[in-house]
Amino acid sequence: MPVETDEELRTILENDSIAVVGCSSSPGKAAHDVPAYLLEHGYDVHPVNPFAAEIFDRPAADSLDELEESIDVVCVFRPSDEVDGIVDDVLEREDVDVVWMQLGISDDGAAARVEDSGRQAVQDRCMKVEHRRLAD
Repeated sequence: MPVETDEELRTILENDSIAVVGCSSSPGKAAHDVPAYLLEHGYDVHPVNPFAAEIFDRPAADSLDELEESIDVVCVFRPSDEVDGIVDDVLEREDVDVVWMQLGISDDGAAARVEDSGRQAVQDRCMKVEHRRLAD
């Protein structure tokens, strides 16, 4: 069952390294402003966007499998119908503990696959909103 409780969300927000799939280089878009907020609050953000070379003065990877850094959370800013493929990439990695689908994004089947692998899934929640609400 996807993460729902504040306690679980707080624990997830204690992670450091976040890959943002669908990270945008355009200020004003949620896929830019949310990761910018996370950077400002001390998270190690790794942009994933095949159409950008660099975002936030950091190299943007074309896909999750290109990231050599250890990742705790994969934050998804792609349409719900793309989540299943992103989860395929997550399941190829041993380091990812959480798949976080941003507000308006959900896929129950993909979330179940994440959980079946012993990891956590968050659906239809904004990481920035939850951080603001729950951060001490």
